[in-house]
Amino acid sequence: MMLSKLSRKESQCVRIDRYASLAGLTFKISERGMYMNSYVLGFWEIDKTKLAMVGGKGANLGELSGLTGIQVPEGFCVTTEAYKEIIGNNEEFHSLLDQLFLLKADNREGIGEISAKIRKVIEGTAIPKGIDIEITRHLARLGEKNAYAVRSSATAEDLPTASFAGQQDTYLNIIGKEAILRYISRCWASLFTDRAVTYRIQNGFDHRKVLLSVVIQRMVFPQAAGIMFTADPITSNRKVVSIDASFGLGEALVSGLVNADIYKVREGRIVDKKISAKKLAIYALKEGGTEEKKIEAERQNMQTLTDEQILQLERMGRTIEAYFGRPQDIEWCLDENKFFIVQSRPITTLYPIPDVQDGKNHVYMSFSHQQMMTDAMKPLGLSFFELGFQDKPEDKPKETLLIQAGGRLFSDLARDLASPVRRMIVLASMGKIDPLVLNALKSLMKRKAFMKSLARSGKGFFSMGTGYFSWALVIQAIKIYRGNDGSLVQTLMSQNEEYIRDLQQRIANLSGEKLFAFIIEELKRLKEAMYDPKSMGVVYAGSLALSWINKNMEKWLGEKSAADSLSKSVANNVTSEMGLALLDVADVVRQYPAVMKYFQHVNDETFFEDLAKLEGGGAVSHAIQAYLEKYGRRCSGEIDITRPRFSEQPTAIVPMILSNIKNFAPNAHNAIFEQGLLEAKQKEQDLLNRLEQLPGGKQKAKKTKKMISRLRNFTGYREYPKYLMVGHYWSFKQALLKEAVKLVQKGVIREKEDIYYLSFAELREVVRTNLLDYSIITKRKEEYEVYEKLTPPRVMTSEGEVMSGEYEPGNIPKGALAGIPVSSGTIEGRARVILKMEDAAIEEGDILVTTFTDPSWTPMFVSIKGLVTEVGGMMTHGSVVAREYGLPAVVGVENATRLIKDGQRIRVNGAEGYVEIL
Repeated sequence: MMLSKLSRKESQCVRIDRYASLAGLTFKISERGMYMNSYVLGFWEIDKTKLAMVGGKGANLGELSGLTGIQVPEGFCVTTEAYKEIIGNNEEFHSLLDQLFLLKADNREGIGEISAKIRKVIEGTAIPKGIDIEITRHLARLGEKNAYAVRSSATAEDLPTASFAGQQDTYLNIIGKEAILRYISRCWASLFTDRAVTYRIQNGFDHRKVLLSVVIQRMVFPQAAGIMFTADPITSNRKVVSIDASFGLGEALVSGLVNADIYKVREGRIVDKKISAKKLAIYALKEGGTEEKKIEAERQNMQTLTDEQILQLERMGRTIEAYFGRPQDIEWCLDENKFFIVQSRPITTLYPIPDVQDGKNHVYMSFSHQQMMTDAMKPLGLSFFELGFQDKPEDKPKETLLIQAGGRLFSDLARDLASPVRRMIVLASMGKIDPLVLNALKSLMKRKAFMKSLARSGKGFFSMGTGYFSWALVIQAIKIYRGNDGSLVQTLMSQNEEYIRDLQQRIANLSGEKLFAFIIEELKRLKEAMYDPKSMGVVYAGSLALSWINKNMEKWLGEKSAADSLSKSVANNVTSEMGLALLDVADVVRQYPAVMKYFQHVNDETFFEDLAKLEGGGAVSHAIQAYLEKYGRRCSGEIDITRPRFSEQPTAIVPMILSNIKNFAPNAHNAIFEQGLLEAKQKEQDLLNRLEQLPGGKQKAKKTKKMISRLRNFTGYREYPKYLMVGHYWSFKQALLKEAVKLVQKGVIREKEDIYYLSFAELREVVRTNLLDYSIITKRKEEYEVYEKLTPPRVMTSEGEVMSGEYEPGNIPKGALAGIPVSSGTIEGRARVILKMEDAAIEEGDILVTTFTDPSWTPMFVSIKGLVTEVGGMMTHGSVVAREYGLPAVVGVENATRLIKDGQRIRVNGAEGYVEIL
């Protein structure tokens, strides 16, 4: 049937004429005019300011109903005020809700039992007369005998930050006031379906704060219906509209009853069609309700929409997207060749793209993956890390080396890929660093039209590496390589540690503008120290030795990854030493039962005070403080200055101490190190003996012995530059937090951690002026919560398309998970899937499966028998330490933490690079 649609102006006239003569009623004034009360609002009275009253679905329908060129079936919303009226003084409801708050998401039985009782209470509560009257009035205006859709609209639904899609109920083709009232109660009750309750618990939403409005909307009886995404839901490409279409009501499509046609449209041109066999459709019955019908054989393979209709729908989608300012998930239906929009919600799963509007194509590579830190970073952490890459940190560069998106860092490869020489360097680098990135870039390079429009400005990935390449560095690297002086490493480390101690003294009494100027100068000094030709020369000398050994041992002896065993227990590796040093702390703790008991339930706030009251607490405190003196600067995700360091949160190392006590005998530190040393020497002797048996064997053995010496002298230093960086960061952070405390005392911010949501430059200005619009902090906290839940892509384009590379097929068994082999050996054991270091409960023989590891995870490495990560490369921290500890390791395993379940038995092949689930 055709639906009439009053203009907004006409609707207001009808409203005022109808209600103005009713004496004794209180009127309220809204932005869009006068309305009777807060229980029921017509679409024409609703905009985004009414979100709290009508929920996400209702607010969006109100906005859409006033949009030129967009047809929306008429309707109204029973507001959250009505829902609050129903539950407000209901003691039984609130008693059950209190019980629900005690449950965790994995308690399915408990959730099911209490949720069912809550639904029964809500459905059994009579709708108050005042609400009933208002619903009746609105139905009279629209036509009580008409059919309606009754839909739930929660206040935490269809938001830019959370979709809650499908969590509450929808009822179609409802006729008559009594039936509508009954289904309104059912919608209220559906706020407490098992799936809705579980979803809220998992996502940290308070049950009391999520309210429900009910949308009552005139039914359209369509010949076709479906969903339109204004960004491709598969690739995330913002320039491609994806339309799903099927015959009858859209519920058949949403419920998965039928396969839909899928049309892809790019900038007014249909670029792809998939016409599916559509055997069933859902249609409305005249007497109410719906039924499934078989589609006639001759129509089953027909295109649901004509090409002209597809393009018309795309234009409507772009209009709606432009209005809301972000990609939309739109429900549509077609009745008598007229399109109606019955819902539009933001697509919440898309990864944000950098706001670069130069009309050119860009290619963004995740720098966060290269740094083993794929978690979202706070604004201060992002800006501070960026400062370290700027030539002049005191100036705002016109072209930044790093770009922020979704709380992570990316580098733009457009300029590099546009240049044949730069492209060759980038591809060669990626082949060694991350094969998945390499393969994604190769796939992209096949698109000639895209490559032609690449931006040629910017600094790109190539520029980021210029600090590592200079003639001074080449000369030093050759000199160090030839000299093979192991004492050089200790000299460099001693000099830098002395500098950090001096830095801590100099920064201690600085504040205000002097402090910020000092930090800028010290960041320049830090960059010089990290790029120092001697320092980088040592790193390169170790890498060259490792590469030479692996290449030639495979060539001469047929042995892969020989350097792995030779790298065990090398000197001067601050990261692996950190893991072994915690075994010494465990040896102190194991002597005192009272301390071990307290460690089962430690208190972050009073940790050292509590220890002081326990027998042996003084000795344990001394051991932990000594450990923190050297390693307290570290933490998980340490490139983000805002993350709590071990020194700030010493309880983070408690689970690892307990694991060490459980899994190791006393004095394990020395035993493990000596065992590694013995195995390395035995491996060296074995290789040399076998080489001597070959033609020209004495010369080969002599060269190999020198290379092994270089490897053991220099490879441990690979971990030091980052340790140096976080040492500086820790000094800077302590000084900045002192400024934060002053800002709290002055009432500029509410808590000292608020400074984490400002950039370094913004914080500098706030400290200078003591002025801040606090809404900035609130907004960024909300954004950070969203970013935390996103998974950053390795590579994406400026169109938003996520490029996924795949591993080249190799010697991988069917069904195995492919990755990068970084530490040889094969091990079977129980998978321990751990996403947060503080959740670790490692037992002897476990294999650690996680997203990424950085140096802070190293103390866990002494207890595990193998390593699997989603992120990483041959020379990343986890790989280096895994080789030194002799742990088989495979990194870069896509979705490892989702595909491998905690507790499953797995086999890790660190030589060929795959994981088998046994």
